[in-house]
Amino acid sequence: MGMAVQLPAPGKGSPNPQEVFAAGETALRENRLDEAERDFRQVLALDPNIAGAYANLGVVHMRRKQWPQALTALRKAEKLAPSVVGIRLNIGLVYFRQNEFLSAIGPFESVLRQSPHSYQARYLLGLCYFFTNRWTDTVVALDPLWAQASDQLNYLYVLGLAAEKTKQTALQEKAWTRLVEIGRDLPEFHLLMGKAHLNRNEHEQALREFQLAVLRDPRLPFVHFNLGATYLRMRDYKQARAEFQKDLEIEPDLAVTYEQLGKLESLAGEPAAAEQYYRKAVSLDSKMIDSRFALAKIEQERRNYRASLAQLDECVRFDKDNGNIRYFRGQVLLHMGREKEGRAELATAKTLMTQQRAAQQKELDLEPVPSPELTRVPD
Repeated sequence: MGMAVQLPAPGKGSPNPQEVFAAGETALRENRLDEAERDFRQVLALDPNIAGAYANLGVVHMRRKQWPQALTALRKAEKLAPSVVGIRLNIGLVYFRQNEFLSAIGPFESVLRQSPHSYQARYLLGLCYFFTNRWTDTVVALDPLWAQASDQLNYLYVLGLAAEKTKQTALQEKAWTRLVEIGRDLPEFHLLMGKAHLNRNEHEQALREFQLAVLRDPRLPFVHFNLGATYLRMRDYKQARAEFQKDLEIEPDLAVTYEQLGKLESLAGEPAAAEQYYRKAVSLDSKMIDSRFALAKIEQERRNYRASLAQLDECVRFDKDNGNIRYFRGQVLLHMGREKEGRAELATAKTLMTQQRAAQQKELDLEPVPSPELTRVPD
């Protein structure tokens, strides 16, 4: 991303900020990130109020997947240029790339208020609503994109499922019919159909669809992940392990696959192997709450209460309303002799768990399998 910014005239004998800025833009376009970073930092040394330099530094960090640094730079750019929608779009993207869908909603909504025809902002906002179970909002966001997006399988799948959830039968049939029409025998189509069956706990149908996808493209991203998830639900641990390992050959840095392997090894009675996978998941994505919670339990069993509490504190930082985590944290605090804090945490957990039980009675769906295949960002 590069934006036209009016830079101040250089003083006598000082570097020309316009030229340095232009050099940084060229380096960024050519993905020479170290040079781009150096140039934009030089611009900011000359004038710390150049929004474009901060914005482009944010892009440099995004390409390196340095999300905290990207967010810091983009927030500085936003403060200096609050009307530039591209900055807020990138802030939303930083959250989206980290699967922080709730946090991404605000920036994307703000982009759409200013630029209601932004395809990318509307599509990503619809996905954020989808991943946070806001089914009606998903339909409202995505339905207007039909003319532009109805040749995309992921779009049709998400829209059709949201329409099904909200009992909008005509739209559901329209989306599913179009999905079948353009998907036909594409491996991606069978992947999505398998995922729909899997989330309905229809294991045999899911297996058939995933296996059809593998026949057509054995290296299709995420197909082996979903096969592994299916076998894991069927308690076929040997096959699940094999499929997850195949997935890692295609997507070696996918934290959620390591987390699923950790769950598998835990169920198979292999705690040492499970711990290794959970730690790998957390090293790839610090927000893997299930992995952190599992590690907290492992440390608690070893009576390493300080290490257990450290993992639980991170869990609470990312999900403060999870009653199970708060209850376990209260127990660990009591083991550490921190009686007052432990009792207070247990009381908080009781309230949260009561609220969660009420919510679960209203929502009878099975816990969905993670959907990394749906988080690809459109151009």
